[in-house]
Amino acid sequence: MRICAMSKEDTIERISYLRQFVTGKRYEILRDILNKRTRHLTVVLEDVNRPHNASAVLRSCDCFGIQDVHVIENKNKLDISERVTRGAEARLTIKKYKERDSKNAERCITSLKHDGYKIIALTPHDPGCELGELRIDNKLALFFGTEKVGLSDTVLKQADERVVIPMRGFTESFNISVSVALVLFDLRIKLEASSLHWKLSESEKQLLMLEWLRNSVRESEMIEGKYFGKG
Repeated sequence: MRICAMSKEDTIERISYLRQFVTGKRYEILRDILNKRTRHLTVVLEDVNRPHNASAVLRSCDCFGIQDVHVIENKNKLDISERVTRGAEARLTIKKYKERDSKNAERCITSLKHDGYKIIALTPHDPGCELGELRIDNKLALFFGTEKVGLSDTVLKQADERVVIPMRGFTESFNISVSVALVLFDLRIKLEASSLHWKLSESEKQLLMLEWLRNSVRESEMIEGKYFGKG
């Protein structure tokens, strides 16, 4: 799909045109989901190396209304299974950090802090608090690492807070996909019970609606091009 900067008016006009190619029910579903989407929470995956786990994480993010997922690829590239994601990757905004100098964690953290996020490292090692004690006053970037290695020293050292999911058995940690689901379930409940302005702005909703309509309409680029021209 062609990506270009456009005015608010142009975005609205394109939405109005493309919505005629989906059913009214489909359009209302998209609107309802947009009203539940958030960027107050975002998930960050560092070097996840198992396609099934990565795919399950993306699916959970979609299910819990998390719009943005950040992926650090120093050692492993994000590999997903569409059978597991059920199309979640097309509905999420996925940003990858994959430069060859292995400083992608630093880039990711710098970018998120610039956008006002607190860096939260999910780790059983030397945690500052349990999940239930984690406050959501600020925007939170939730960092998850691989099962065997966990998060890198870079993330652990630069994290604003270390958080652990409480365990009641012999095993040290949950599978990463389970961990993400548990964390998002807990924080989503807190978010919806709060008075925080956690929903997307109208301009964000419009841009996502246009993107989702494009993904929903067959040959949308050709249809859009014929109606609006190449400009």
